[in-house]
Amino acid sequence: MKELFRNALISSINIKTMLQNQEYTNTFEAMGDIMFDCIKNKKKLLFCGNGGSAADAQHLAAELLVRLRPNVNRNPIGALALCMDTSTITACGNDYGYEHLFERNIRALGHEGDVLVCISTSGNSKNLIFAAEVAQSMNITTIGFLGNNGGKLQKHCDHSLIIPSNITARIQECHIILGHSLMEYLEEKLIENQIIKRT
Repeated sequence: MKELFRNALISSINIKTMLQNQEYTNTFEAMGDIMFDCIKNKKKLLFCGNGGSAADAQHLAAELLVRLRPNVNRNPIGALALCMDTSTITACGNDYGYEHLFERNIRALGHEGDVLVCISTSGNSKNLIFAAEVAQSMNITTIGFLGNNGGKLQKHCDHSLIIPSNITARIQECHIILGHSLMEYLEEKLIENQIIKRT
């Protein structure tokens, strides 16, 4: 048990250390700036994912809608997780197929200038691929938090952060720390530029 615990920590630390590479930090900053422009232009961020990635999508949307840092009270930031409504999820799965869930959400709720964030450890989820394809056809910028070399989803994302691992747990751990950091970068830039106000 102690060895398993130690190995998990070492593995997680090693992957996070790799993410300090200039290529990753440049992509991170580009994503943050795209999100900033989106909110500045009174558009919204859309998040989607499956399983643990659905939990991350909801988590990050909540950080923007409510509060990210306990010492920073500010106006809410427009964000929506597309994986919260069980009636819509089960209706779409039953009537059209689960792979069309996010695509239909985006057709209904997305608008030009929005940003779609697809979170996937495999990069091969059909519902995310279809969502990204539809988003791009609607001039919605697509951002991917991916793993496993990016999978098929990578080519449908305008910008991708691909975690250099094929271990689901390690990828998810990196996704949430990157997500938190990205939301903090966005929040700080919006406040500094007086797009949103402290309350």
